[in-house]
Amino acid sequence: MKTIIHKADTRGYANHGWLKSHHTFSFASYQDAERMNFGALRVLNDDVVQPKMGFGTHPHQNMEIISIPLKGALSHKDSMENKQAIEVDEVQVMSAGTGLTHSEFNDSKTDSVNFLQLWIIPETMNVTPNYEQRKFNDLAQKNTLQTLVAPKDKLEGEALPISQQAYIYRSDLDSGHEITLHPKNENNGFYIFLVEGEIEVEDLTLKNRDAIGVYETDNVLIKSKGDSKILIIEVPMN
Repeated sequence: MKTIIHKADTRGYANHGWLKSHHTFSFASYQDAERMNFGALRVLNDDVVQPKMGFGTHPHQNMEIISIPLKGALSHKDSMENKQAIEVDEVQVMSAGTGLTHSEFNDSKTDSVNFLQLWIIPETMNVTPNYEQRKFNDLAQKNTLQTLVAPKDKLEGEALPISQQAYIYRSDLDSGHEITLHPKNENNGFYIFLVEGEIEVEDLTLKNRDAIGVYETDNVLIKSKGDSKILIIEVPMN
């Protein structure tokens, strides 16, 4: 088993006034040769967008982009003629493939938006762009794993499709509960991001916004030391 710890206060940080962003991996002006990715997971940004502000139209290509609101609602508009807001308990996936453009905006006049955006390197380049969005039942993550995203050729339940052998799960663990992770493929690793709470993974304690990557193992045990919200990304390591 191999592990890598990324404590919350070691993330890159950018304050643009209208946007405050923490970067788990190298992104924009934050560059660290030791923090480029975890396997196929290339980006994990923790963004706060101020009221009536947002990202103007910009392009993406050959990347699987997943957005998960934690607070508020984020309006989306893209070159595939999708135009809608994503809210808490909803997940949005975009396979950028051959190329697309989109914008993201906080329409609220009073409240900020906090959302996580993940980029996963696809297994096949230049696929036809795709957009999907779904609301998930928050009760289905209570003390168990809820699958939010899965490979498009191995979809399970209500999971949204991406062009990679990767999965994204979430779990709300009550204090004292535990779950065990088993990789879908022997080449896969787990990146465990603690949204809030306190957990123990392989005898290491994680608190709000801490993360741990675990790979080259058949199982990973997560113990909750307090009511905790967890995001888990399972990705190929090479």
